[in-house]
Amino acid sequence: MIAQELRTLVTAWIEDDPDIKTAELLQHYLDTENEAELKSSFSGFLEFGTAGLRGALGPGPSRMNRAVVGRTAAGLAEFMKSRNLDSIVIGRDARYGSEDFTNDTAEIMAGAGFKVFVLPRPLPTPVLAYAVTALKVGVGVMVTASHNPAQDNGYKVYLGGVVDEINYNGSQIISPTDVTISSEIAKINSLKEVSRSTNWKVLDEAIVSRYVTDTAKIVTPGSNLKVVYTAMHGVGTKTLLSVFAAADFATPILVSAQVDPDPDFPTVSFPNPEESGALNLALETAKNCDADIVIANDPDADRCAVAIKSDGGWRMLRGDEVGAILGESIASAGATGTFANSIVSSAILRKIANHYGLNFAETLTGFKWLAKIPNLTFGYEEALGYCVDSAAVNDKDGISTALKIVEIASNLANSKSSLSRYLDEIWLKYGYHATAQVSLRVSDISKIALIMERFRNHTPTEIAGEKVNNFSDLARPENGFPATDCIRFWLGESARIIIRPSGTEPKVKCYIEVVKMGEVAAAKSAADSQIETLRQALTKLLVG
Repeated sequence: MIAQELRTLVTAWIEDDPDIKTAELLQHYLDTENEAELKSSFSGFLEFGTAGLRGALGPGPSRMNRAVVGRTAAGLAEFMKSRNLDSIVIGRDARYGSEDFTNDTAEIMAGAGFKVFVLPRPLPTPVLAYAVTALKVGVGVMVTASHNPAQDNGYKVYLGGVVDEINYNGSQIISPTDVTISSEIAKINSLKEVSRSTNWKVLDEAIVSRYVTDTAKIVTPGSNLKVVYTAMHGVGTKTLLSVFAAADFATPILVSAQVDPDPDFPTVSFPNPEESGALNLALETAKNCDADIVIANDPDADRCAVAIKSDGGWRMLRGDEVGAILGESIASAGATGTFANSIVSSAILRKIANHYGLNFAETLTGFKWLAKIPNLTFGYEEALGYCVDSAAVNDKDGISTALKIVEIASNLANSKSSLSRYLDEIWLKYGYHATAQVSLRVSDISKIALIMERFRNHTPTEIAGEKVNNFSDLARPENGFPATDCIRFWLGESARIIIRPSGTEPKVKCYIEVVKMGEVAAAKSAADSQIETLRQALTKLLVG
């Protein structure tokens, strides 16, 4: 028997729900006494944080749906009024719900009296980030769940200028702005009371053409490298092809089964290039056509994965390896400004920056933090996110990264070298930096807090025989960063471990780095062996 309090709450939500499908589903749950689904759908309003919204599609306040997005848009509109922001541009990917969520946001923003622009079609997240700056608007919204599973969608918020004394400059929101917006969302009691209007403008292709032209400028024109490309069933294909054409690069060979947007992501378990098996079709295509390099974007094309020939086969480069290649290449070409990476990324970029006399900064995980670094020349995080042109896109951009890495590979090929050899030169110069991850996915999200507290309250004195020399808890603000749920260990002479909850998935993630100097083959062997030992020990510690 469903409690009357819950029944009243559900009935009120149904009456205010603008989507007949989710309203009818909730009514079905009531009629069939499906208490489990109702409690799951009404376990609190979907949290609005520094990544905006992200969650599974479904009915009720705890899921992604038109009612939740509508209230979010209405709360964001109130925030915009309080900060004298009068314009917004909205983009979307090709996931289920993205079109409806975009239209609802546009109608509500127009109803609030703002200038509202909508991108002409499903496009990569970097195009939305570019449009915020190029159009000089106050706010940007991107409807996307990036690399999450097919049942998810999300809602990312960007700001164009100085807000709450933070120079956003076209980047994602951070605290305290997210908290303020969240409080405005909480004040929205009924969508029926929110004004709507169709007085908004769908932009033409000119904004996409501007992005294409500006992105192509970051490389020297001309490359005949044979590139295999996959958009991972996302929205990257058309934009990447246009950028490569504008840069006079050879047209990439496409992974035919993954070319067009498909919200079901039928050929991959998870549409994330980092996941095991996600690049199988791309690597198979590369073998069949004897390609020079493989490039993969995630579904909203803000991340970039790279695979290269290795020992007679193919291997995907680690995110930190791509970061090292980009960093060394950009720095050696006479760059100025600041290099930056997230705390979970390799220590190598700091060494590259120091070698070339460049400023270096380290931030918390996420491009919302990296994008706040003044005069950012190159920034990256190990999860395949790279910023190579912050003046145009102050966020990670998988399209411009793809173009840049192909240029580097092409120049190396012209000089009878390769990305693999270039990496070995980097390792010889700065030491071999081996990195790896251990992740524990949980079905009960409360287990994540218990795992983190276990490490804090019972900090290991050694891991896999390596003495813990230093321990840092970033939940304490005195560490120099805003307080965050993350801990760090330094072990032995050259090892580091970082443990934190995932920001987008029900996971605890561990990041391991081991650095070994000397002849590359020997350094690799020693570091990789230690990495594997630490990986096994950490897996046991996580499970408890």
